[in-house]
Formats: sequence, structure tokens, C-alpha cells
Amino acid sequence: MNKKKENVFRILARWFVRFFMGAKYEEKMYKKGKTIVPDEENKSVPNDSELIVSPAKQAFQGFISNKFAVFAFFAWLFIFAFVFIAPHFMPKYFDAYTEVTLKNLPPNLTMMKVPAELKNDIKMIDSYGPFSVGLSNAGKVYVWGCKKLGASGMDVEIPEEYKDIKMAMVAAGVDHIVAIGEDGKIYAWGSDRFGQYGRSENAINSATIEAMPEELYENGVDVAHVKKLTCGYQATAILMDDGTVYVWGNKQAYSNMDLFLDRTDIYDIDFTLNYIVALDMKRNGIYTGTRGLYDTAKTSFTAKGEKMFTFLNGRKINELTATTANMCILLDDGSIALVGDSVADTIDLPKLPEGEQFVDIKAGNYHYTALTNKGNVYSFGGDHYYQAEAPANLQGVSKIFAGSFQSYAVDANGDYMDAWGFKGFLLGSDDVGADIWERMINGGRVTMTVGAVAVIIEILIGVTLGCLAGYFGGWADILIMRIAEVFSSIPTFPILLILTSLLAQVNMTTNQRLFMVMVILGVLGWPGFANITRAQILVARESEYVTAAQAMGIKEGRIAFRHILPNIVSVILVSMTLSFASAMQTETSLSFLGFGVTYPQPSWGNMLTKASNATAAKNFWWQWVFTSALLIFVGVCINTIGDTIRDVMDPKTNSER
Repeated sequence: MNKKKENVFRILARWFVRFFMGAKYEEKMYKKGKTIVPDEENKSVPNDSELIVSPAKQAFQGFISNKFAVFAFFAWLFIFAFVFIAPHFMPKYFDAYTEVTLKNLPPNLTMMKVPAELKNDIKMIDSYGPFSVGLSNAGKVYVWGCKKLGASGMDVEIPEEYKDIKMAMVAAGVDHIVAIGEDGKIYAWGSDRFGQYGRSENAINSATIEAMPEELYENGVDVAHVKKLTCGYQATAILMDDGTVYVWGNKQAYSNMDLFLDRTDIYDIDFTLNYIVALDMKRNGIYTGTRGLYDTAKTSFTAKGEKMFTFLNGRKINELTATTANMCILLDDGSIALVGDSVADTIDLPKLPEGEQFVDIKAGNYHYTALTNKGNVYSFGGDHYYQAEAPANLQGVSKIFAGSFQSYAVDANGDYMDAWGFKGFLLGSDDVGADIWERMINGGRVTMTVGAVAVIIEILIGVTLGCLAGYFGGWADILIMRIAEVFSSIPTFPILLILTSLLAQVNMTTNQRLFMVMVILGVLGWPGFANITRAQILVARESEYVTAAQAMGIKEGRIAFRHILPNIVSVILVSMTLSFASAMQTETSLSFLGFGVTYPQPSWGNMLTKASNATAAKNFWWQWVFTSALLIFVGVCINTIGDTIRDVMDPKTNSER
């Protein structure tokens, strides 16, 4: 380390010791030979009679005696550290994440919690959205997860009039549930706005809705010959043993629905997000009604697809199951293959050991769970909510079920063994299905970064210019303070709105835009620090230690920045604390109005825009209450810290108040 760098560290250490420990502690350590002071400008150490207790030490003692201020400090410090550290433990988070099936959900952690009454008698489990439906071997239906949906608070809990009916099958869509009773009748509840069930006048007359077939509505089906009951986004399909298929629901969601209305040769059927997909009795390809749409297959998400005919090479498809994005087929030789595009956060297909084959496969919204002849379970596919990470020690499984973002394992007796995947949102979800908790943490990092960097810029400019103006006076003082007055006369918030709106017209990355917001806040806010620093310098430059330093021939700049400035740090610290809170609030206001940090990057300000929407403010309170409460709490903590520091630094003024 060269001498120049060594002197810098000596100066910083000297400031720290004198600020917090006082001159008496400095003398004590000097006598022991463990201090870096005195320096070449002050070779003598004062006698005990000349020593005074450091004002900063007195202030520190006064600060810690205020329990509320101490609590505010540690609360703010914890939140500040948390919003910067926690994102490193969110590896799957990204700003632009959306999930239509999980939007506007209240705080809930029960989406994977199977009811205790069902755990020892599980017949089947199904899910497509934020709730799951289960059926016991006794024919009783159970619903868990987020059961109240949308602004209307529609409840998908089983109606009272259906609770005593023994059901044989059950399936769930994104906002409705369909069950087939042991009497063959079709029972359904939830939303029927798009013809998910029933034969309302709107469903019958609408060109965009395929109403439930009249024969099913009136007479039901022969439940003994029902091969499959499945639901899509806002649609339902029943497949019979003889290949007859009944399909109804929202034709806007599934544009190829008309192609399946009269089919009697279907072997298996399922729904992606946009298409109905099926196997015909030949079992040698995927039928959608659109030539070439799903005519390739591959053995992994990264492999190159082969034409279906070539890939099968005489093999038949035994089972078809679909996520919202792709499909998985189970072949008659016990192998599986993928059809369609992969999604983000994907775990690839497992490689089975010799002698092990797949016997069943189920699909969630983005993931698959497969069962082998050895009773082992494997999950793969989309893993944003860790739904594709099956427990490694799970063995002896007899049945598997897949929810939207969960999987369940059941033994031969129908007893619950394990579940993995998504439990729910701690603080709810927003209008695009993103996690409020994750966005609030990452938004806090953005808001506090903007506040901190803006204050640093204000200090660098304001303290430097204020120190020069106060110490040198004359034309330098006049020039600097006139410039400060010009900046102070600018209406800050309106000019911020203008400048940030101009930035929106420039082709910038999100980080570049964020940096410019911080610079604008800092450049417009420095006059306050300049005025405070100048005022303190004007008082301090008449002190005896300054006169002594001048008499010793020490350079003027050295006196101003090394001798006077450290003595006014306490005043700057108070102003810095209050300015930090002000900068945070300014950024929040700009983002709230759409001129600061913009979606998809989160900040506390743009998250609070939900409060400006009457529907969200009333029905989706969690989208703004938690964020606003945290912002208020942090603001109160910072202002409490600043006020307390000011009071302990100037006890005379405090006593007069």
C-alpha cells in the first residue's frame, strides 16, 4: 500500500474514532501505541484537563436511550438488508412473470393442503386453477385452495344440495367444477358465464359458446362406460368407452371445438391452453384438426423433434396428457415422449434404469408427473413453483394425481403419501398472477436503491459546494448560492414529471431509465445540503482550531475538508436521513403516476397503482395494503431516526420545544 492510500485510511479511521469514541479514548489508545493519530499537523496530545467528551458519543448515548428510536433503526436496517439479500434466494423470480390462472388471488397457503377427511380415502384429485377438487372412494367431494374467485367472490365450494350425492368422477376447470354422480347425472358449479355447464339462454344463443349437450343435461350418461372426464380453461369433455366424445364450453378459448362435436372415434382427449387435442382409435398421432400442428415428437425438451410416424416406428400411443403449452404421450412399450414446445424453468425427462417402465402420467398446467412399474414417481417440465421436483425417497406409490401446480402420491389403499409443488401466495397475487410478496421485496430494493443513490448524489454535490461557499466566501459564495437558489426555485415535482416523461420517449433499457431517475432526483435535491453545510461552515470557520490551523500554514482546502467538515458530519447525517425518506417518497409518487419505474420492473410506487382502481381497491385489497403499509412503516422509521438524531445533537433546541 503506498503512502497516499495509507493516509486516506488513517484519516477515515481518525474520523470514526473521534466521532464515536471521543478524544479521551483517542488519547488512551495513543499512549498504548495503538492509534493512528496524532498526525503531522498535530504532534501533541492534549492533557486530561483539556480533553472533552465527544459530542457524537453523547449523542450516541442519547440515541440508544430512546427505545422507540432504537427499534426504528433496527427495523429499518432489517428491512433495508432484507430487500437486498432476499432476492438472491428467489432464483426463479423474474419481473415479467405472468400466470392467468393465478391472477387476483388472496393470501392463501392451502393450495396443496388435502383435507384430513380425504387423506385416507383418495379416489381422485384434479385441478386447473387456484383450487383443487378431490373425490373419496365413498363418493364425497372435497374442495381446497382459493375457493373464492374474482371480484364477485364466486365460491367454488360444493353446493349444499350436492353434498349428499355420491359422485363417481370429478374434474376442475379454471373457474368451474364438473362431477358425474353414480346415478349418471352431470353436476356442476362455479362460473357458467361461458357455458362451462348447463344450458342457459346465453349459452344456447351465443356463437362463441358451445352449450352443454341437451341429452347430457337432461339424462346424464351411463357412468359405467365413461372413460374420462376432463376440464380445460373454460371447457369440459366427457369421453365414452366407445369413442364418443361430448365437448362444451368457451369456443373462444378453444377455436377447434367444433371439430370434436360429432366425433365417435376418440381414444383419448385433453386440453392445452388454446387447443383440444386427442388420439383417434389408430393411436398413431395427435389430432387437433389443424394439419402439421403437433406432428413431431421428441424424447427430451432439448432434443430435435422427429416426424410422428418415424418416431413411433410401429408403436402405439396408450395415453395422452397435456399441459397448457405441450403434451406428453405414453407409448405401448412403457416409454414417454414430448409433443409441442417447452417452457421456461424446465426440468427434463428422467432416464429410467433397466427394467423400469412408465405406467401412468398426469399433467398440471406446466409440469408432468409419471409413475413407473416399480412404484417410483418422477416429475418433469415447468418448475417455476418447484412442482417438477418429486421427493427422491418416494417409493411404493400406486396412484398419482397432478394439480395445476402440484402433484400428489397415493398408495394402493387410497392413503395420502406425499405432495409437492405450490402451496399458494403468502400475500396474494396481482392482476397478472405474479406473487405480491416477491414483487414487494424486489420493489423495495428498487425504491430504496433510488432513494439511497439520489441522496448520495445530493450529498456529493451539496456538501462539496456548500463547504466551498461557506469557507472561502466572496465571489465563490455568491456564485454557488445563486446557483443553489436557481435550483431551489424550480418546482421539483412538476419538473420531475416532465423529465421522466421525456425519458419515456428515449430508447433506454430498464436499468438505464432507473439510473436516470436517480440522477435527476439527486441533481435537483442538492441545494438543501449546500445551504446546511454552508451555514455550519460559516460558524465553524471562526473557531480557534481553524485559526490555529491557518497560523500553522495548513492549506485552505485541507482545513475546510479535513478539519471543519468532520465537525459538522452530525448535522449532515440528520439531513441525509430525512432526505432519504423524501427521495423514496418522491420515487414512489412518480412511479404511482406512471412516470418513474414502470412495469414490469417493480417498485413500491408502481405496485400502489392498484389502489387507484376502484375494483382492485375494494375487492383485491392485498394488492396495495401490504405495500402501502410497508412504505408507511419504513418512512416513519427513517423520520423517527432523523428526528431523534437531530434532538440528541441539539439538546438545547429540543428542550425549548
